[in-house]
Amino acid sequence: MHQQIARTEKQLGAILRRARKNAGLTQSGLGKNIHLRQGTVSRLEAGEPAIQLRTVMEALAALDLELVVRARSKAGPADIENNF
Repeated sequence: MHQQIARTEKQLGAILRRARKNAGLTQSGLGKNIHLRQGTVSRLEAGEPAIQLRTVMEALAALDLELVVRARSKAGPADIENNF
């Protein structure tokens, strides 16, 4: 998977949804891998802000992804939204 930028919860959720689908997993299947209910995976993919950081990190690991923190690029929100 190529690098993708997420500046909002919804953008991160969309990235996770694509990665899950590319891995051939259902929300329930991903949830079973990390001991979460399907509804929690759904909320994570919807970008709901109340999701715990631990849940995000477990989902990233289950999808063989990692979080990279770097200086913010100069692309504007509209440019990033075009990726979704």
